[in-house]
Amino acid sequence: MARFNKRLLKKPVSAVRSTGRKLRTHQGGTGAERDPKSELFLLAVANFVSQNTFYESGSERDDRFRALVRRLAVEDPQWTAGLLGWLRSEGNMRTASLVGAAEYVHARLAAAASDGPSNRSVIASVLRRPDEPGELLGYWHAQYGRALPKPVKRGVSDAVARMWGEKALLKYDTAAKGFRFGDVLNLVHATPAPDKPWQGELFRYALDRRHHPEAAVVPEALPVVAAHRALMELPVAERRAQVVAPDGVERLAAAGMTWEALAGWLQGPMDAAAWEAVIPSMGTMALVRNLRNFDEAGVSDEVAARVAARISDPAEVARSRQFPFRYLAAYQHAPSLRWAYALEQALGHSLARVPALPGRTLVLVDRSGSMFWSMLTKRSELNRADAAAVFGTAVAMRAERADLVQFGTDSSAVDFRRGESVLKVLERFDNLGGTDTTEAVRRHYRKHDRVLIVTDEQADAHRGGDPTSQVPAHVPVYTWNLEGYRAGHAPSGTANRHTFGGLSDAAFGMVPLLERGRSADWPWLEDAAAA
Repeated sequence: MARFNKRLLKKPVSAVRSTGRKLRTHQGGTGAERDPKSELFLLAVANFVSQNTFYESGSERDDRFRALVRRLAVEDPQWTAGLLGWLRSEGNMRTASLVGAAEYVHARLAAAASDGPSNRSVIASVLRRPDEPGELLGYWHAQYGRALPKPVKRGVSDAVARMWGEKALLKYDTAAKGFRFGDVLNLVHATPAPDKPWQGELFRYALDRRHHPEAAVVPEALPVVAAHRALMELPVAERRAQVVAPDGVERLAAAGMTWEALAGWLQGPMDAAAWEAVIPSMGTMALVRNLRNFDEAGVSDEVAARVAARISDPAEVARSRQFPFRYLAAYQHAPSLRWAYALEQALGHSLARVPALPGRTLVLVDRSGSMFWSMLTKRSELNRADAAAVFGTAVAMRAERADLVQFGTDSSAVDFRRGESVLKVLERFDNLGGTDTTEAVRRHYRKHDRVLIVTDEQADAHRGGDPTSQVPAHVPVYTWNLEGYRAGHAPSGTANRHTFGGLSDAAFGMVPLLERGRSADWPWLEDAAAA
C-alpha cells in the first residue's frame, strides 16, 4: 500500500487574502483585515479618484490608495507594476492607474530602489490615450513640483511617440488643457517614432501652434490637420451647408472633426443633420452616451437603426471595453424605446465572461443604503446598488439553477425567468436600508452548491457571526466587492472563501477555475500564465 507517494489534493485559494486580524466594518460589524496587496487591489479596481463614497471621502480614499502604492512599490515592485499596467488595460481604470504610476516612481526614487521593472516602463505602461501624458504631468506638478525625473520624462516620451497622430492632436490639444501637446514636448523632449516619418512634422507643428499660433503653418505631411484648418477658416454662415452637403460626412471625417468640436464649430444647435453627419465617425462609447441627444435632435429611424446595430455588435462591445453599468445608465436615461433592445444586447455582450455555473447557486445582491448613496463616477447617475443588481442578475440567469435574493435590513427573493431581459429584472429590486448580510445568508441558504454575494462588505453587527460562517465549510462562498473599503465582512483567501473585486465581469471568470481545483492568482499573473 502506498502511504506517502500520493498526490496531495489541496483546496484552491484566491489571491485576495485576510491577515487574521479582526477589524470593525463601518457599520460596526466584525470585519477582517486584508493584507496590503489585497487591500490595494480591491481599492484600485473600485476607486474613481477623488470620488466620495458613503463611508469615506474622496481624499481619504486617495490617501489610502497612494500610501499602499508607495509601500508596495518598494516592497514588491514586480507585483505593483503588474497591477498598474493591468489596471489601465484590462481593468479600464484610467485615473487611478496614472496616479498609481506617478506615486510608484516617486516612492522608488525616494528609496533609491533599483530592483524590479524600470520606472520608465511603468510610466509608459499606463499611458494609453493621447491626452494622458498631459494628465500625468499635471498630477506630478501638482504633487511634486515642476522638476521631472528622467524616468518620467522617458516614459512619457515613449508613450507620445507611440500614440500621437493628427487626429489625436485635433481632439486632445485644446485650450482647455493645462498641458498642451507643445508643453509636453517641451518638458520631455519626445523623439518621433522611427516608423512614422511624418511625426516629426507633427511635433514641430504642435510646438508652433502652442507658442506662435498666429504664425503656425500646417506642413504638407499633415493632410488631416490641413483639412481641419480649412473647415475652421470657413465663415460661420457657410458651415452648416458643408454639413448637409452630399459629401458632408466624408469631409467631416477627413478633417478629424469630432462630435465634441462640431457644435462649437457650427456655433449653433446640434440638429438632426449635424448629428447624422458626425455619427459615422463616432466611437461606440460616444454613441452610447449620446442616445438622449440623438432623440432630442430627431435623428431619423434609419440612422438610429445603424447606431443600434453598432452599439449592440459583439465585436464593438469588446473593443470599447465599456463597463456593463454604462449600458444600464444609457437605458435609464435614453427616452426612446428604439434603443432598448440594442442596449439589452450590448449589456449581454459586456457580460460575456459571466460563466454558466452548474448545480444550484445562491446569489445575494446588496441593496442597502450605502450602495445607493455613492455614484459610480462623478458624472454618472448610476449607483453601486444598480451595478450590483446587474452582475447578480447576470450570474443567476446564466446558472443552471439559481436563487436570486436582494438584501439590506430585510431580504427577499427576486423573481426571474431564463432568457428574460436583464434590464426588466432590475426593475424588481428595491432599496432595503441596512446591511444584515449574515441574516440574509442564513435565511436563504438551502444546501446550495455555492453562494455568491455582491456587496460593499460593510455589514451590520450580528451575533450569529460573519456571513460566510452561515455556510458549511465545504461549500464555496464568493464575495464580489464593489467598493474597496479596508475591512472585509469575512476572512478570505482560505479554502472555499474567496473575494474578488471590480466593476466589470472579469472577476467571475475565476469561479470556474477555483471549482476545477485551480488556485486563482492576480489577474495580470493569470494572463501571463495563459500566454
